[in-house]
Amino acid sequence: MNIVKKFMTAGFFALMICTAPLWAQQPGEDLLDTVPLTHFENNNPQSGIGVDVTNLVSVPACYVGNQDLFIVIDSIDNAVDLVFRREMTSFDTTIRIPVDNVKGRHDLVNIMRPKSVGFCDGYVVFLASAKKDSSYIAVADMDGNIVNRIDMGCCSYAFQIFPDELIVVGRNPLGYDINVFDLTEGIAKIKRDNGISSASYHYHVAKQADRIRESDPIGIGLTVVAVSVVFLALLCISLILKGYGKLIMKTQDRKANKTAQVVAAAATPSASETSGEIYAAIATAIYLYDEELHDEEDTIITIQKVERAWTPWNAKYYNMNHYFNNRK
Repeated sequence: MNIVKKFMTAGFFALMICTAPLWAQQPGEDLLDTVPLTHFENNNPQSGIGVDVTNLVSVPACYVGNQDLFIVIDSIDNAVDLVFRREMTSFDTTIRIPVDNVKGRHDLVNIMRPKSVGFCDGYVVFLASAKKDSSYIAVADMDGNIVNRIDMGCCSYAFQIFPDELIVVGRNPLGYDINVFDLTEGIAKIKRDNGISSASYHYHVAKQADRIRESDPIGIGLTVVAVSVVFLALLCISLILKGYGKLIMKTQDRKANKTAQVVAAAATPSASETSGEIYAAIATAIYLYDEELHDEEDTIITIQKVERAWTPWNAKYYNMNHYFNNRK
């Protein structure tokens, strides 16, 4: 009976483990009813339940089918070109919209350059940005005339047009920027007034100094860390110098001992190698030292005068400056 109970218990737990993932994967009806709708689902009820993902990427060119129009970025001339196709194999109309004047300018970081283009409600929309925290989005008509322009204080690189709003994404030196504009009044009437018609989000990563100031407003922790690091560095330097000094002393002592041994071995001959001549030289030196004997020197000094005949080579006359002799 115990074996049967054990098998039944093991089978029940195995069944529970196998069926638990299936139960977890089946959402209840209450959960489906309470799932909030996404932004796309709220504005597009016909889409049904789902997830909408829109990648905000830069668009260098786009094609408008009903207008047979190509909107292309000209990065060489810093402009946006509207190219119309009248026939299947010919393009006869091109309108150029200049983005910014670059002739004779040297402030390259402030020059606006086109980044992305689009088309909405019969208007051409393009985004221009500089390298130094400035950009704008412009709306132009089919003749190339700019009817609306909104400046932004960030480096923008992409935008996306939705049925009810325009989203522009950019970046700043320490973060990113998101600008959203309302399109309920049309693409040509969007404006930025920090009201209901626009919204912006500026994310700026705090500097390390600001983070330290928030976590340690008095500065006690920073002081302790700085002092500890300085003392630890000094301790390490002193230990290194002390060890290096000992190593140098040992090396010098070892070399000195080897040299002394070599000199002693060379200067002290063995008794077997000592000859009689060495003993005789030693005895003579001792005798001369004791007797204070030295060699007798001749104290006669002989001076001999040598006469030389006159020759122009040793005449001092030729060494004189003739300018002084001829001077009157």
